[in-house]
Amino acid sequence: MARTNVPISNLVGNGSLADPAGTTLDATNDHSIDVSVTHPEELIIRVTNTHSSAHTVTLKAGGTNPPAWRGGQGDLTVSVPATTGVAWLGPVSSSRFQQAGGLLHVDIESGHTGTITAFKVPRGT
Repeated sequence: MARTNVPISNLVGNGSLADPAGTTLDATNDHSIDVSVTHPEELIIRVTNTHSSAHTVTLKAGGTNPPAWRGGQGDLTVSVPATTGVAWLGPVSSSRFQQAGGLLHVDIESGHTGTITAFKVPRGT
């Protein structure tokens, strides 16, 4: 099955951004973030948890060299606290996490409910 896309919200240099609602977590299909228009080094990922138990979210290591010549370092797995928990991932290395198609893959543990949001940090502001 196709992964659920997470659109990128652009943070505003010397400005502000209204808090985006985020994409509802899809523990069945997991998620992808298209970084072909930016770099993972400019991206921060927020994952919330509305479930009564803590859950893990996994940023998958890239499997192809290039671009992921450091993919052998493995996945990044982060615990998101229960009920009103939030975890922030990134910025991350494209040489470790970027997939061959210009995507990041984010896997969601079964039962995890909440949202995922990708933020691009502007350069040079």
